[in-house]
Amino acid sequence: MHRERNKQVVIDAWKAFASGDAQRVSDVFSDDAEWLAPAGNATAGALNATHHMVGREAITQFITSGFRKVFQQDVQTEFRNLYADGYTVILEWRLQARVANGKLYDNEYCFIIELEGERIRRVREYYGHATSKGRHPELIDWRSTWNWIRQFAIRRF
Repeated sequence: MHRERNKQVVIDAWKAFASGDAQRVSDVFSDDAEWLAPAGNATAGALNATHHMVGREAITQFITSGFRKVFQQDVQTEFRNLYADGYTVILEWRLQARVANGKLYDNEYCFIIELEGERIRRVREYYGHATSKGRHPELIDWRSTWNWIRQFAIRRF
């Protein structure tokens, strides 16, 4: 069944991300992969980086190096839900960590992941936590967006 296989592709990708191994991370992406996060997000700002990464090398560099510069200690992740329809997988995920300035970070994410075969072609990242909104008042209400995405996923899948 494609749904289960495609969910497993995403689970295996996140395991590769956790390993920190650049080759394993690179192998999960297509050559022309894209990762699109909300503009003005704090992680891109802290790294003086773009919110729209293009190409497996740029994404691999962020996951294996940039991510670890920001989220330095006590990193804990949790898969909340995983949905699939065809080559699109939706992942609800929680990240907790101590960031470079020593403060605790706790945020929920929703990733819409488009696969090309067994590789990730595109990731659209959304996050929703009151702390994130408070730091970036120009962002829309991500909690409402998060709830809408969850309802959409439940109805559709």
